[in-house]
Amino acid sequence: MEFNPDNLDSKAIYKLLTGSIIPRPIAWIATISEEGINNLAPFSYFNMAGDDPPHVMFSTRRDNNSNKDTLNNVLVTNQFVVNMVTEELTEQMNRTAQAVPAEVDEFQMVGVTPIPSSIVKPMRVKESLVQFECEMVHHYFLEDHIHGGSCIVIGRVVSMHFDESILIEDHKINMETYKPIARLSGSNYSKIGEVFSIKRS
Repeated sequence: MEFNPDNLDSKAIYKLLTGSIIPRPIAWIATISEEGINNLAPFSYFNMAGDDPPHVMFSTRRDNNSNKDTLNNVLVTNQFVVNMVTEELTEQMNRTAQAVPAEVDEFQMVGVTPIPSSIVKPMRVKESLVQFECEMVHHYFLEDHIHGGSCIVIGRVVSMHFDESILIEDHKINMETYKPIARLSGSNYSKIGEVFSIKRS
């Protein structure tokens, strides 16, 4: 079947996109407000944007034409931390997806440990096995939206933190000890399943 997005309602578009573009890595993004309040929220519209130099990107929806606390904080401070989510952190990550007042510290709310970053002001999640400290270099609000659209944020990675338990020779990552999770559609998530290799032509 062929669908013209202009003829679909937003729920249908969302279901088709999030159900087909899978699995999506999850960025558990930590920010800090002007008042010094920690914020922590998950985003699956996320990926790396380049490695020379290293950049990552995430996109945050603006439901009802309203910014999420994460976006407000990034636009003010130009900084954020991406904490990668593993199997052991699934429940805590999911709880931080709920909408709570800006004055709530999600680190405290879900019981994860904030630790200082090396360069940026937002805290890192100690329990996360991989953390990227980032400085925003660009943001772009999607045009022609109906309900608020989204804002794409690109950040330069200025420091990378890896737990030694997931590192093997030559800076490679051990998937058996890393155990990342990924976002599917609805309330569904996935773990690393069967892995196969194929050489490039």
